[in-house]
Amino acid sequence: MSRYPLYRYKKFFGVAFLFCIVAIYLLAMLPQEKAPQLGWSDKGNHVFAFVVLGLLLRLGFRISYWRALALLIAYGAFVELSQYFTPTRSAELADVAADTIGAHIRKVL
Repeated sequence: MSRYPLYRYKKFFGVAFLFCIVAIYLLAMLPQEKAPQLGWSDKGNHVFAFVVLGLLLRLGFRISYWRALALLIAYGAFVELSQYFTPTRSAELADVAADTIGAHIRKVL
């Protein structure tokens, strides 16, 4: 029996990861007043989203921790850069830092 039994659901986790990437981007582009809130702080939402993305990425694809971390940081920076050019949103480096923390937390789980 495999040490990681969840890997048999690799395709499911891969599709879930891709779905979440698209969903997070679309939610990030919504006007601030229409964006859903989880009841946490904005930075808490970022950390939570990137913990989930990190888990799905590692379970869905054969990728090293460092490559996954770099991809998630780049994705977080891309989202913030996109928000910079969106009139109803604002970009913050602190959001990228929260994304990085969330992506890194996945390593200790």
